[in-house]
Amino acid sequence: MPKGYVIAHATVTNPEKWAEYVAKSKIALDKYEGKPIVRGGQSQVMEGNGTARNVVLEFPSYEHAKGYATSPEYAEAKALRQGAGTIDITIVEGV
Repeated sequence: MPKGYVIAHATVTNPEKWAEYVAKSKIALDKYEGKPIVRGGQSQVMEGNGTARNVVLEFPSYEHAKGYATSPEYAEAKALRQGAGTIDITIVEGV
């Protein structure tokens, strides 16, 4: 079974508030067996617009990744993110 990935591109405008969201989202991450493989860190846009913060979370399956993103636990974390920045999130099935 292919792994699932959550890929996020974010612009953080309130780091303190964003940190609350990240801490709270760990509950859903643990529940759905997710593992961060990219979270912030050094990056360079090579083509296109890009964003300053990039995140890739790996899950045992696409269903786990989707469960994470649609869970009540993650919804609680998302509420904390309001006003802290913008984010684009995509769920992808691995090969």
